[in-house]
Amino acid sequence: MLATLGLDATAEAVYRTMLARPRDGVRALADQLRLSEGEVRRSLDLLSELALLRPSYEQDGELRAVPPGVGMEILMARQQAELAAQQLRIEASRAAAAQLISEFADLSPAASGPGVEQLVGLDEIRTRISGLAHGVQNELMTFAPGGGHRPESLEASKSNDLALLNRGVRMRSLFQDSVRNSQTTVTYAEWLTELGGEVRTSPDLPTRLMVFDRTTAVIPVSSENSAAGAVVLTGEGTLTALCALFENIWAAARPLGAPEERPEGELSPQETTVIRLLAQGLTDEAIAKRLAVSSRTARRLANGLMEQLGAVSRFEFGVRAVQRGWLPGTE
Repeated sequence: MLATLGLDATAEAVYRTMLARPRDGVRALADQLRLSEGEVRRSLDLLSELALLRPSYEQDGELRAVPPGVGMEILMARQQAELAAQQLRIEASRAAAAQLISEFADLSPAASGPGVEQLVGLDEIRTRISGLAHGVQNELMTFAPGGGHRPESLEASKSNDLALLNRGVRMRSLFQDSVRNSQTTVTYAEWLTELGGEVRTSPDLPTRLMVFDRTTAVIPVSSENSAAGAVVLTGEGTLTALCALFENIWAAARPLGAPEERPEGELSPQETTVIRLLAQGLTDEAIAKRLAVSSRTARRLANGLMEQLGAVSRFEFGVRAVQRGWLPGTE
């Protein structure tokens, strides 16, 4: 029940029992819950780490559970701090990736060099990706931005996906949250998951990306036209940065089939992304493009956030968002 706040089922059971039976020691707790004393001690360590236990005011060396109201506030504050830190890491990785991608955006075929291979045209791109997929041994990580994907593209990828999964390759795919409105894409993702693939969604993805065995990456040179050209990157430093970007966004993303769970009043990942894009000065149309949603949806999200803060202009919204602590790095 409290797993989303960092408390596993065993620790939660120990916490509840300590609230009901505050004077029970380790052995009594173990007997009551039918656990080993080692399991109880591990749970006590976790509860102490989460500040859900305090020293007894009456008995030296004994611990007492803090009241549930206080405990839940502690857990939610801790989770909010972790989410803020994660958001900052994502933003740092996103900025690094944007700089990296921009360095290759204007490459010409003659500019290819060590660690960089230039691909021109859709045929060349698909042929190279097919060869890399055939040789992948351990892992394939993918960013697939945009809204719902074309049915013919999804169907065409199934044979390659199946071959990789049958070889034991770990496949992790990140789509945007907006694909949840595309039944065709959701059906494909469910098919992939049933076969052992892993699929999550994030409000915003920086670019298309495929990383093969953490040694080779393929990214388009233009986010506007991914078929025009791409680069194959093999430099160790470059791959380290791209893999870190993927892992950060993956950690904050939501499994496609999982319901959205958040405390009442807390911003959703999509709302947090809209706030960040508004702070960058993007228009509703630009935000819609980044989120792969309609301009009407982007406008509704932005207006809803402004109403929450009672702001009548984008400038006033920015000031109040900073005051509320909605922007990364603010309180």
